[in-house]
Amino acid sequence: MGRKWIGVVCAALGAALPVYAQSGSPAKTVPPAAAAGPSDAAATGPVAEAEAAIAQRDWKTAESKLDAWLTTHGTDARALFDAGYVADEQNRLDDAAGLYRRAAQADPKRFETHLLLGMLLARQGNLDEARPELMAATTLDPGDGGDALKARAWRALAQIDAPAPGKKGDVTQASNDLLEALKLSPETPEDTLLAANLAEDAGQNDEAEAAFRRVLAKDPKSRPANEGLAHLLLKEKKYPEAETELRAALAQFPDDPGLTAQLAESLAAQDKEEALPLLEKLHGEHPRDPAITRLLADVTAQSGNATGADKLYLTLLAKSPDDEDLLMAHGECLTRQLRYAEAYAVFDKVTKLNDANGEAWSGLAFAASKTGRPEATLHALTMRSKYLPEVPSTYFLWATSYDTLHQKPQAIFYYHHFLDASAGRFPDQEWQAKQRLLLLEKKN
Repeated sequence: MGRKWIGVVCAALGAALPVYAQSGSPAKTVPPAAAAGPSDAAATGPVAEAEAAIAQRDWKTAESKLDAWLTTHGTDARALFDAGYVADEQNRLDDAAGLYRRAAQADPKRFETHLLLGMLLARQGNLDEARPELMAATTLDPGDGGDALKARAWRALAQIDAPAPGKKGDVTQASNDLLEALKLSPETPEDTLLAANLAEDAGQNDEAEAAFRRVLAKDPKSRPANEGLAHLLLKEKKYPEAETELRAALAQFPDDPGLTAQLAESLAAQDKEEALPLLEKLHGEHPRDPAITRLLADVTAQSGNATGADKLYLTLLAKSPDDEDLLMAHGECLTRQLRYAEAYAVFDKVTKLNDANGEAWSGLAFAASKTGRPEATLHALTMRSKYLPEVPSTYFLWATSYDTLHQKPQAIFYYHHFLDASAGRFPDQEWQAKQRLLLLEKKN
């Protein structure tokens, strides 16, 4: 099953971020314990009383009755399941997982035990352990819960398999899981949003956009759909469209920080002055949000305020001192402030972190030339040439460095290359190159 099939899923749904995807794990939506699974001999006396207490959400009463029963009936699958459910509802997750596991060992064919154990493990981030439990649930009889309950297992698997921040995921498998869920139960808005995300991850942006818009047509106040659509439009560089969508969304969610940041990004990409004050206000309201701080720093730098931008980058670097992108931005700000020695140290650090960063070698070469280090400039240019093509500015740095080192043949060679490549775009440097060539070639 490939990318074409994923688009078919979107179209068939007629269906960014599902409501559960913030954590990358399935939401805790489970049936009442007393209704789960077939009745057995244990569902009498204390167990029946415990399940009555569960139905009333009286966890303490249920727990005491189940604990007493399990002291002498430690392999009672139903009682173990109920005890796990009670622990789960009280957020005693490790206890719940242990009880669910014991219930599964006592009765491996009990559907709801595998379902709830899988969902609990997923909530804890134990996705590798959660997946087999949920897969087991899809093969078992859900009892009175029927197809709708089995569909929950497939939806939980889709959530586990879908890509998420910090998790590569498997778009094809997640799409297949979702399709299995849709065979068993009607489409939900969360299905549509998940399908949109999967289509976007597969590079099928048209299908993803159509899916987001279907959700918004039914629910204009769907925040995940608004954010998902805006993110997609920004990624596609459709900045005016993104701006229109985001202004409409902010009319419904005034001052929403995520939507406001996206609007500022779209405005900055269009060089609209409104972006900077909007981000400054947002940063004032959320001074510790690194994403907002980073966006403000970028826009501040674009506005020409290298000093102001650098202060923001430094606050971010204090927490992430080896972040290549932040270091590069810091180095560029130092260069614009003519603080070349400091810029040299920053770019040098980046090249040590990643010697394949061609832009870092570019920055290092320029800073080296400005601090009178022709040998360091040539080394940086040599390293840069492994990853990036030459441009007029690098030809000029090659030429002036060789010239400083009195290596005339090389200097002449690169001055000519610079003049050929610059084609009148850098008049000051072209005049300098021509003057140096007159002297160098005359002496030759």
